[in-house]
Amino acid sequence: MADLKALFQYYLDHQTEFVGKYNGKYLVIKDNSVVGVYDNESEAYFESEAKYGLGNFIIQLCTPGDEAYAQHFMSRVAFVR
Repeated sequence: MADLKALFQYYLDHQTEFVGKYNGKYLVIKDNSVVGVYDNESEAYFESEAKYGLGNFIIQLCTPGDEAYAQHFMSRVAFVR
């Protein structure tokens, strides 16, 4: 089983380069290299599962910034005494 955290770090380390080549595509990353580029997530998933088996790759939407991999939450909470 692959170290998925390390594969994601590989994406982060090369994100600018990847966005220049693959912006808007789904990347399949395995063994610290891009092994597939797809237009949709389901195609990336099913083809990669068949080739590499689950737990051996990540699928990452290639976009600038952190929008594809970060969640931002806002709350309208008021603390009243």
